[in-house]
Amino acid sequence: MKLITIVGARPQIIKAAAFSRAISNNFPEIKEIIVHTGQHYDENMSEVFFKELGIPTPTINLHVGSSSHGNQTAVMIQKIEEILINEKPSAVLVYGDTNSTLATAIAASKIHVPIVHIEAGLRSFNKKMPEEINRILCDHSSTLLFSPTKTGYQNLIQEGFSSNLTLNASMDHPNIYHCGDVMYDNSIYFSNISDEKSTIIQDLDLQKNKYILSTVHRNDNTDNPDNLNAIFSSFISITESHKIKLILPLHPRTSKMMSSLLRDDLKEKIEKSNFISIAPPASFLDILALEKNAKIIITDSGGLQKEAYFFKKPCVILRPQTEWVEIVETGSAVITDANESAIIEAVNSFFSGKSLKFPQVFGDGHAAEFMAQEILNQLK
Repeated sequence: MKLITIVGARPQIIKAAAFSRAISNNFPEIKEIIVHTGQHYDENMSEVFFKELGIPTPTINLHVGSSSHGNQTAVMIQKIEEILINEKPSAVLVYGDTNSTLATAIAASKIHVPIVHIEAGLRSFNKKMPEEINRILCDHSSTLLFSPTKTGYQNLIQEGFSSNLTLNASMDHPNIYHCGDVMYDNSIYFSNISDEKSTIIQDLDLQKNKYILSTVHRNDNTDNPDNLNAIFSSFISITESHKIKLILPLHPRTSKMMSSLLRDDLKEKIEKSNFISIAPPASFLDILALEKNAKIIITDSGGLQKEAYFFKKPCVILRPQTEWVEIVETGSAVITDANESAIIEAVNSFFSGKSLKFPQVFGDGHAAEFMAQEILNQLK
């Protein structure tokens, strides 16, 4: 069976590693071809990146590059269609909600190649987010939809998908599954590698549970002066109030916007702060180490929200909503958006020592094996 996996950014390649590992270990009858669209260029994606994580390098790189949503998606549709026609796969597999995911869904559905969507059913219910449009359109053109959460599964049912599984799924009669999260699979696997290889805790002279980890990169925060100033003002208040370090691996865009949009008095306070430590962007293994050893995580990243939960860390979400509603429902995460007082209040609440619970809502760590078996059953 030939399966083409399409990825467009480094996080998707890391997600894809769980599936590639599962078929390499258990499903030799599946031949996987990995196509990287080049939607996001990442200088950290060197040969060392793939070797360090044991991830198969993409077989094909389309080198699409960044541009407007329309132009980028159009170029990808054309190039992905050519690959699908030439390779004639049994199915094409996509992750999440990038433009690469959308382009694949359009290209594959037009020429009747079955689409397998991992991370199906996630909804922010905010269609101003490009990702929301991408994931909805992909879901409604897929044949097999694997949702990491019960909420995602219920979202699909509310949108008209049937919970009844058929023996011959198709785009007209798709199968939907609640199967767990491949990133939980990965976190278990890569956590051990991180313990062996990452030295960032020592390099930054950090102590376990004695610092806050934060990431800020979403356009809604970095490009909005009010939001950016509110977030960094809260960082000053929190670190000074609790006498605790805050580590901020800084996205290049955030650094650029800080220079142009932060108030002068805030810039000065950050520069003079004994508690706020701005670091270069961290590798995947380093960010895992930082997450596992932090006391609290403050982020606008969807991936870090989940990983905070995987490692049983409280999380403050710098967004107006989240696709991962389960972590909020457990009380282990709080949505604050970029509201300064809400951020401070959430952190203070977590510092109060209240007991937190982290029930297993993201599967058993074997989601990728389940998916591979079901793909074989349905599409071979």
